[in-house]
Amino acid sequence: MRRWPRLLLTGALVLAGLAGAQFTFTKLNLAGQQVQSVDLYGAEYASQVTLGDLLDVKRDGSLVRVTGLGHVLLLPLDEDQVRATTDFNTVQLDAQRVQARTATWVNGNIYLPLDTLARGLGAAYQKGKFTLPTRTLQNVSSRAGKDTDRLVLDLSRDVTVRDELKGTVLRIILKGTVGQTQRYTTRGAFIPYADVKQEGENTVVSFTLPQNSGYRVYPVVRQGGTRIVVDVGPGIPNDTPVLMERLAKPLIVLDPARVEGLGKDVTLEVARRSAELLTKAGWQVKLTREQGSALPLNEKLRLARASDVYLALDLGRFPKTTRGGVTVYENTGRSPAKFVNALRNGTENPPLGSLAVGDMGATRRLSELLRGELKGSGVTARQDSVARMLTLSETAQAALLLEVGWAGNAQDRANLGTEARMQALSVSVARSVATYLTARANNASQVASAGAGVTP
Repeated sequence: MRRWPRLLLTGALVLAGLAGAQFTFTKLNLAGQQVQSVDLYGAEYASQVTLGDLLDVKRDGSLVRVTGLGHVLLLPLDEDQVRATTDFNTVQLDAQRVQARTATWVNGNIYLPLDTLARGLGAAYQKGKFTLPTRTLQNVSSRAGKDTDRLVLDLSRDVTVRDELKGTVLRIILKGTVGQTQRYTTRGAFIPYADVKQEGENTVVSFTLPQNSGYRVYPVVRQGGTRIVVDVGPGIPNDTPVLMERLAKPLIVLDPARVEGLGKDVTLEVARRSAELLTKAGWQVKLTREQGSALPLNEKLRLARASDVYLALDLGRFPKTTRGGVTVYENTGRSPAKFVNALRNGTENPPLGSLAVGDMGATRRLSELLRGELKGSGVTARQDSVARMLTLSETAQAALLLEVGWAGNAQDRANLGTEARMQALSVSVARSVATYLTARANNASQVASAGAGVTP
């Protein structure tokens, strides 16, 4: 019985402690989402968990590190709630130290002051509403150097940045950012001007990349926003020559299958004629065999892996079949290379990865071009798919099988014996391949003007 007074006294002290912690639960509009916050001694706080979808909040000893929107904030973690809610605490907002409210504990959880967060992140805040700043391109400035020019893009907050080369034009894409359309002139020799345009939800800054110049793009955190720096000039190493060479001088591989008993080697004849047209137009072409010789399988597979277009030519052969006509087969099988599959599936996305590995859309585009050229020459071609052809599966770029007819079909044999059909097949192959590679070069990246060919 004597224990009851002590228990009652302990309970009273606990209740007194809770009563002394003057906070109430409130509602907060956090960047458009309704969440819970607390009013602690007149200041509004939100928990680490609540802020977790917007910011990276981590405890680092006696400090709380807040990372997000292009900023890093360091707030002391004070167990004294009353002291934490005063503005006599020293907190660090990026590189600046200021007096403001700081982090504290509430019911065993870390809570952070919303006014301090807004101040450090450049957000708008009033009690019950925390609004993120709009992603805005605020200013474009430049600096000229001896062998490098610098373009500086000042932004209101962090943005996702992507750079791409189209032809000789370098495009800096600022995702989800608003910018004013105009041209900025500079005093630089390597970036004389830069154009800013709004493309949908993105702002694009573009300029011509000088010959023999490299570039680099990187972010810099500053007080009140984020800065994207672009350095351009011969002083920057050009670290993409191998991939660019694939656009400047792509490799076309024609692989004619040997078919006996037709009187003439029709697949080789079509391949030879196509190769001659493409070579005269300036393209690089390899054949996997000639009349009396053929490459071994390993060498053929090596060419397939190195090719930008791989086109196998064959005749359908199946006993007692009634099939006939021309068919274009698209490769749909998985590659034996995990890296190729990862790029095609989107699980890996390295810079300029599309130049190393083409997606299945590349094969489809080439197929459509080839069938269109054949149709224009009076030849109807069906479209089909093939998944288990070794050479096609080894390719990382566009790969097709052109079935020029069926060996057992009398009409097909008669057609293939005419000059008109051989010319239609050869010209269609050459023109479709050249059109596909020209479009890829124009749309994908920088092209060396002397390296690429033209359409035959």
